[in-house]
Amino acid sequence: MTESPTPYILDADTMTGGMRPIRQAVISVGSNLGDRLYNLQGAVSALEDTPEVTIVTVSSVYETKPMDATEGSKDFLNAVILIDTTLTVHTLLDRALAIEDAFGRVRGAKNAPRTLDVDLVVVGDRVCDDESLTLPHPRAHERAFVLVPWLEIDAEGEIPGKGFAADIIATLDVGDVKRREDLEIIL
Repeated sequence: MTESPTPYILDADTMTGGMRPIRQAVISVGSNLGDRLYNLQGAVSALEDTPEVTIVTVSSVYETKPMDATEGSKDFLNAVILIDTTLTVHTLLDRALAIEDAFGRVRGAKNAPRTLDVDLVVVGDRVCDDESLTLPHPRAHERAFVLVPWLEIDAEGEIPGKGFAADIIATLDVGDVKRREDLEIIL
């Protein structure tokens, strides 16, 4: 995934004349507490309402077993969202965290059940590693629940420094990633 062919646009919302690159980003959403589908739909709707974010497409909904989860954790519903954005990566992260908070996400034990998880997987070909954000997502290449829905909507998906999602997924067990034909996220 790369920057757009014309990497700079006028910031039309503020008309400040500031120029920012358009980046395509991959966002993974998941929920295993409460009304899981409602939580995923809410995340998509909140992103859709975010200035400087345009949703390109959303994957089908998948049900997956929790990875390295606490005892008694329920199955997750997962989806992947492909967006175009002019937001900085840290502003996009702030928005993702705010969306999680709006849906009652409680941060606590690692891999604990959650109402909503909104993860930045890749943002263009941006690489970042600071105290608040690592891009690409440091474990995306190990997660079939990210790669399967991503490949459904972007056959050319690539994780910078790791390779094409289609090549990576060939090394993973995808048996626990089940497409839920009865569930749909609406744009």
